Amino acid sequence: MSEHTPSSRELDAALTSARQTLAILRSQAQSQRIDAAFFESRLKSVEEVLAWLAAERQKANQQVRLAKLYEVSRAIGSSLDLQTVLNQVMDAIIALTGAERGFLLLQDDDGNLTIPVRRNFDQETIGLEAVSISRTVTNRVLESNQAVVTTNAQEDPRFSGQTSVIVHALRSIMACPLRARGKVIGVVYVDNRARTNLFNEQDLELLETFAAQAAVAIDNARLFSSTDQALNARVEELTMLQRMDRQLNETLDLNNALRVTLEWSSRVCQAQSARVYLLDAESDQPRLVASADSADSRLAEPDLALIQHVLQRQEPIVHQNADHAVLLVPIRRSGRAIGAIVVSAERPNAFSADQQALIVRMADRAAIAIENARLYAAVQAANKAKTEFVGIVAHELKVPMTSINGYADLVRMAGPVNEKQQAFLATIKSAVQRMKILVSDLSDISRIETGNLRVELTRVNVSEIIETVRESIAAEIAQRSHHLQIDLEPNLPAVRADRDRLIQILLNLASNAYKYTPNGGTLRLSAKRDNAHIAFVVADNGVGMTPEQLAKLGTKFWRADNGLEQPGTGLGFAITRSLIALMNGELDVQSAPNQGTTVTFRLPIAE
Repeated sequence: MSEHTPSSRELDAALTSARQTLAILRSQAQSQRIDAAFFESRLKSVEEVLAWLAAERQKANQQVRLAKLYEVSRAIGSSLDLQTVLNQVMDAIIALTGAERGFLLLQDDDGNLTIPVRRNFDQETIGLEAVSISRTVTNRVLESNQAVVTTNAQEDPRFSGQTSVIVHALRSIMACPLRARGKVIGVVYVDNRARTNLFNEQDLELLETFAAQAAVAIDNARLFSSTDQALNARVEELTMLQRMDRQLNETLDLNNALRVTLEWSSRVCQAQSARVYLLDAESDQPRLVASADSADSRLAEPDLALIQHVLQRQEPIVHQNADHAVLLVPIRRSGRAIGAIVVSAERPNAFSADQQALIVRMADRAAIAIENARLYAAVQAANKAKTEFVGIVAHELKVPMTSINGYADLVRMAGPVNEKQQAFLATIKSAVQRMKILVSDLSDISRIETGNLRVELTRVNVSEIIETVRESIAAEIAQRSHHLQIDLEPNLPAVRADRDRLIQILLNLASNAYKYTPNGGTLRLSAKRDNAHIAFVVADNGVGMTPEQLAKLGTKFWRADNGLEQPGTGLGFAITRSLIALMNGELDVQSAPNQGTTVTFRLPIAE
């Protein structure tokens, strides 16, 4: 039986034989007739059975431990929740070693031990107030990086004199280090205060195996946590920068860009004061352009020499003393510093490296917004100057044009003129008329751009307006051999519009129609009711426009290149569109090459 592992049948037979042996030996003992040789041989067979049973029990315990180790390994591999995993590990250790309690102690950044896992035999978490362990054992494990086991701490010379062992009546104790990446990060500790001789070397080996698993779980969870925190911080930073970008780009106003820059800079650094300095274009010196101080701020304005130093270095500078700190960050654009953000806080060491890096990124974004706002302001100023110049020129041209026109009339009155002179005078009158149209268009554009163009809305008779336009363009229509169709819906109500401006709109549209229709074409001028509006339509079967040309329609001084050389300023449609908008109207243009153009605009019916 000792030469091989018996089968279950052999074991049953051996157990039956052992029972019979015990019965025979008991009978011999009772009769006091003991055969020593027989007695010895039968005891040996019983010993073999007991040895086999002990081996089987040890094997079964080992299998249970391996199964539990596998179960815990799976739990560790399937979860990154540190607390859940460590509770599972500790419960398994307590169950397999017969411990009364189990603790997992971790070192913090300062080297102090915390106890995140505290479990008892009933798989319950022990309150911190009930924690009673031997600090001598845990310190020995940390310092020596070696596991410790004692079968009775009360009698162990290493620990028997320690207060914690005596006060808490500690007996069986095991503890081993937690190692992660070659470094001891804590201790796994189990004990039993009631029993002695509970733990053996196999239990210690098992504890060390579980401790290795726990260390892996802790390290993975810490790495995951730090990575997750870093990712969350980065996402939060990107979200913050995105919100700042959105606010900076809401308008092209310089004051808005400065205000947003100050608000975000103060918020990120919890600063009591924030200022923005920009280089003055004339003096090339930093000038305070915006500031924001909290109500209780007692911080003085920073030294200009320090700001100039930052602008020269183009690198952030932190200046601090015992009671406050100042962070200066250059605002850089196209490789040069155009200004600086200065934030101050009434506390030392106020600005972390992350905060400084974030302010630098904010300054880069602010630089773009500030530069764009400056460029926009410059363009607006140039446009204003141009508009004012156009208005002045248009006004000043009226006097000489009136004189030219008047003197052309006086020439005829001064005496007889021959046919050639009549032609010269007609040319002068025609040129003056074109100049009047140009000056009128320039004057209108100037008023539109400055917001000074006004319309006087009254009740306007649609039929009368259409007739006035027909008469005005009759000569051009006849000269070009066009056919004009007038289509008026009967009994049209009055439209709410400015009479003269409505005539101007229709004349501009009709002028484009007959100019860009080859001679002998057809034009249509119509008006009809469209719900609460009157829809006016000016259509032709002329050269039309491509989609690209249609997209540019209304651009000031732009004229389509369609092969027809026609006089004009390129302002008519831009003025027309603005006038329709001022009269609360709607405009629609449909056109295609060689298929003509149809312009429809709607104006409200007069109540």
